[in-house]
Amino acid sequence: MVIMLGGEAMQDQNFTNIISDIALLHSLGVKIVVVHGARPQINQTLSDNNYQTDYHKGIRVTDETALKHVMQAVGQVQLEITARLSMSLNNTPMAGKQLNVISGNFVISQPLGVDDGVDYCNSGRIRRMNTDGILSALELGSIVLLGPVAGSVTGESFNLLSEEVATHAAIKLGAEKLIGFCSEQGIIDEDGNAIAEIFPSEAEERLIQLEEAYAQNNEYSGTLRFLRSAVSACRSGVPRSHLVSYKEDGALIQELFSFDGIGTQVVKASAERLRTAKIDDIGGILELIQPLEAQGVLVRRSREQLEQEIHQFTIIEKDGLVIGCAALYPYNEDKTAEVACMAIHTEYREGNRGLMLLAHLKQQSRKFGIESIFVLTTHSQHWFLEQGFIEVTVESLPIQRQDLYNLQRRSKIFSLAV
Repeated sequence: MVIMLGGEAMQDQNFTNIISDIALLHSLGVKIVVVHGARPQINQTLSDNNYQTDYHKGIRVTDETALKHVMQAVGQVQLEITARLSMSLNNTPMAGKQLNVISGNFVISQPLGVDDGVDYCNSGRIRRMNTDGILSALELGSIVLLGPVAGSVTGESFNLLSEEVATHAAIKLGAEKLIGFCSEQGIIDEDGNAIAEIFPSEAEERLIQLEEAYAQNNEYSGTLRFLRSAVSACRSGVPRSHLVSYKEDGALIQELFSFDGIGTQVVKASAERLRTAKIDDIGGILELIQPLEAQGVLVRRSREQLEQEIHQFTIIEKDGLVIGCAALYPYNEDKTAEVACMAIHTEYREGNRGLMLLAHLKQQSRKFGIESIFVLTTHSQHWFLEQGFIEVTVESLPIQRQDLYNLQRRSKIFSLAV
């Protein structure tokens, strides 16, 4: 994971908890690259020294005098993060062990040059990154810490955009995740709720809105900068970029380890997909349906039965977890099919996933030349009625299915033309 830690997060009272969470992730075996910024710290140092810098297209023009102040602020931030990480293992399962934080010349920079007649001086961009060196450090169990100042092949130092460093690192290292912090708990919708998942194309539309808001309110700048990075990272192969609040204790852990997270994910493909089940999915299906079997909602199925019938199942998968399933059993001679073993994980029943499964099974049925589907249920009568099913008698079932009807369960039977 590449974690982008802006200077704003370091000024917040929750910073110590964020560092502890990063150390905890490391103790769990996660390979971590931390990229820190220092904008507010640089601004404060410049202010303390009565020095102002110009901006061009949102980038600080860093002359030689400004560079000295930038390097001073960045160096202090780097040392503070290193010191905090060194003490934060006390709150993890690895208490008493040494956590190594490695910084170095992993990034080689070059000048931005002149744009529209404006000389950026010592503001620069990445020329190359020593990914082999970073990966070697990660393999040795160290956290790699990268900052927004880097040397060049000519021995000069340049002030870089920290989000550019983080994005470049995530792409070149093939990171699973790029994680950023802002003042809000992700990207907030019109109702004041965090948008759980967004695609790069949708994120670009949000960027336009945020740029307008940023013109009036600097509080959105962290979200804006991260969103640009997330779009670039996703389009270059990073599967997911997460945005969470630096103000909430435990936000990073909750985002990564709760079912739906609490922030916003920018994803190149949905974390959730509907597909035909495979033999490797049997364990997940059993875990999903066994509580419902114990309650008498579903008929019990053995592992052996599932192995024989696995090709009949469709599942909804999210992050490797089976959160929904249903089976379709065709009776081709009667041009009908049974929908069975429909189940949705209790944490995901508000998202119309049952309708997704039903729509997929109806489409499947039409491909098979099926004209109607039916279902036997003891607990979900109203849901099927809401979807257009009508109640029918046992006699309307295919003869083979009539012979298997369980008189003790007394299941209601519903049918729907497809």
